[in-house]
Amino acid sequence: MDEKKPSFEEAYKELTELVKKMESGEMPLADSVAAYEKGIKLKEYCEQLLKQDE
Repeated sequence: MDEKKPSFEEAYKELTELVKKMESGEMPLADSVAAYEKGIKLKEYCEQLLKQDE
């Protein structure tokens, strides 16, 4: 995630794209690990935004 915080929609879209790439099974292991770590951060960011809106 860049210094500019993405909107929920942008972060969620990026997360779903990462999941699709990982599920395809075509990513090398190192890339899959990096994508997984980024996905965790995106998931936490999305959850944080949802909690703020409650």
